[in-house]
Amino acid sequence: RSSSCMKKYNNEAKNIFLSEIPTCSLETDTDCLSEKCKFNFAYFDVQPAGQDFCDWSTDQQTKLFEKLKYFTKETLEHWRRAPIGASGSVLATYGKFPTTSDFKHPRHVPHEVEWGRFRLEQAIRLIGFTLPNRLHGTIQRTTGHAFDCNTFYVVFLDANHRFYKTEKR
Repeated sequence: RSSSCMKKYNNEAKNIFLSEIPTCSLETDTDCLSEKCKFNFAYFDVQPAGQDFCDWSTDQQTKLFEKLKYFTKETLEHWRRAPIGASGSVLATYGKFPTTSDFKHPRHVPHEVEWGRFRLEQAIRLIGFTLPNRLHGTIQRTTGHAFDCNTFYVVFLDANHRFYKTEKR
């Protein structure tokens, strides 16, 4: 066929429609959705040493959600290894609840968790916990769902570095 004949049968609306159909799939070898970390706010708690979302300015809230969007592009392990500042990492895992804290371990947070923090900027921290690696993929007996060790459970907003106090104030 000649090129003029092909143009005659070209349907622009069909071409636009077809170009908007998603082509990626969870089943492909190149998909990496399962490795991206997740944030869960089900254990969020407000204490006198911390803040609630409404206590943060619109600018602070926007920065928080931009950081969350950025963090979820990688695994939690990636952020544990990502350096920040002079000697820290973006995500630090402490294990047990720190003894030098202005916060108290909330009663609704399981005692087996591994506490940690995401450093957002300067003294601002996102405090929470992860599950021990030994639980990854284990089925919880009452729900039938698997534990996921690539989820960070947010418990506190800490704008003043009062969760794990390392500096004398």
